[in-house]
Amino acid sequence: MRLKVVACEVLMREICHCIARSPHTVDVEFTKKDGHDQVEVLRGQIQAKIDTAAKGDYDAILLGYGLCGNGTVGLVAKHTPLVIPRAHDCCTLFLGSRLKFEERFAQNPSQPFSSLGYMERGNGAIHSSSLKKTLGLNRTYEDYAAQYGQDNALYIMETLFPSFQLENHEEQVLFITIPETTPAGTVRRFREQAESDGKPFTEVTGDIGLMERLLSGEWDDQEFLVVPPGHSIEGVYDWQEICRATTCEKNLAVKRGDD
Repeated sequence: MRLKVVACEVLMREICHCIARSPHTVDVEFTKKDGHDQVEVLRGQIQAKIDTAAKGDYDAILLGYGLCGNGTVGLVAKHTPLVIPRAHDCCTLFLGSRLKFEERFAQNPSQPFSSLGYMERGNGAIHSSSLKKTLGLNRTYEDYAAQYGQDNALYIMETLFPSFQLENHEEQVLFITIPETTPAGTVRRFREQAESDGKPFTEVTGDIGLMERLLSGEWDDQEFLVVPPGHSIEGVYDWQEICRATTCEKNLAVKRGDD
């Protein structure tokens, strides 16, 4: 197959590693890390890169993203299928599965994390998960406290996220290492940086397998959504399906408010 990849630059090392081992011919383009801060801009950047592919150029266009704060919701497959991991956040790609992401982030949707890609690209080495933003729950404990007071804020957070603990609130930082792409000394440098910021540090070993399967064309329906031409990506926001393909006509009707 001939494939095109559009991915976030924080995955550059891992995507390039997988391309080198893929049996297929692969072209790749990256978007800037900071694009995630403006969802509409990110969506426009990705769609533009999708649209540069002429009909017949590729068998599929692969997306190196999750829902990413809804940045991929609404992307359209015009004449070439799109393939996207069933993932809330790019952190899923670092961890290797949506199940591992759920285990780490379900009860702490703002859990800060980092990786080598986050360290060496753009500004800021630490990223907070976009899960809250994707689910429409992106108000923080501090937001609720300012509006309702600390006791009510704690009650709200414990209701939304039963395992929420104020004393652990966004303090610990996870550093995800991918054995194939993380050079020696990287973890030590990040540990020193986290400790200088007064944040507890935890190293988590990631898994490149999900990205390898994306690049090798092993698109099992449990792990990937294949969006056929004439369809777009719709968010589902659960822990299993996460996203689905819907007709572009349906999406237009929703935007217009049609029944």
